[in-house]
Amino acid sequence: MKLTVRDIMKLKSRRKITMIAVYDYFIASIADNAGIDILLVGDSVAMNLYGMENTLNVPVSIIENHVQAVAKAAKRSLVVGDMPFMSYETGVEDALRNAARLVRAGADAVKIEGVSAFEKQIRKLIDSGIPVMTHVGLTPQRYRLLGGYRPQGKKAEDAAKIIREAELADSLGSFSIVIEFTAAEVAAEITDRISIPTICIGSGPYCDGQVLVITDLLGITPQPPFFAKNYANLSSIIEKALNEYKNDVIEGKFPAEQHYFKMKENEYDKLKILLQKERQD
Repeated sequence: MKLTVRDIMKLKSRRKITMIAVYDYFIASIADNAGIDILLVGDSVAMNLYGMENTLNVPVSIIENHVQAVAKAAKRSLVVGDMPFMSYETGVEDALRNAARLVRAGADAVKIEGVSAFEKQIRKLIDSGIPVMTHVGLTPQRYRLLGGYRPQGKKAEDAAKIIREAELADSLGSFSIVIEFTAAEVAAEITDRISIPTICIGSGPYCDGQVLVITDLLGITPQPPFFAKNYANLSSIIEKALNEYKNDVIEGKFPAEQHYFKMKENEYDKLKILLQKERQD
């Protein structure tokens, strides 16, 4: 049965929530079959599929296309579409229009980085019937302002600010919140203080759930962050398979007879006669 935002909210304090950032139909299908709760179509698609240096150049259209692919695969998992840079910061109407594009593409909810700076946008989306997942701590879309991808909440004043942001997200009606690259004690405080599920990445074990990027999880990312865990090493497996393919082609081992078909002998004889006549004419 397809999960809803209410189902996700009910999991708080019952069991841990699983979420991955995923971008394509086939991997999303596997994740859905594996019972992953939430499939996030993240703006990290910029680096992981398009080779960009950061997430700032991803337009809504790219997220929209990948949401369509992932949503078709999601029979059980909840699908969340990331609101990319400058798709909501410019005002309430822009936020509503762009969020609606992702929902029409198949997203069950959208994610916004930041809370207090975008209170009006969050309220408008929720009032319009679009569930919102918020995001505090390290917000990659603002990495330049933060001075890079730096850990958050190391000092008491910064930690208190992050906690206040999370509490505001809860009061606004967000159905869950991502806490990224934040001190574990801060994530624990937030999890205890708010009524909605906390889903952490690089923020310790005390949250209601965890999220990883699929390319980090599968061992494809060349230099994953330290807080990501590789559950496979697909990079070496893929390279090995490609080398075997290359060698088989060069040595004439592929394709073998089982990989192609031939005409019936009498049809091939007819073809040769036809070609001979064409040559004579």
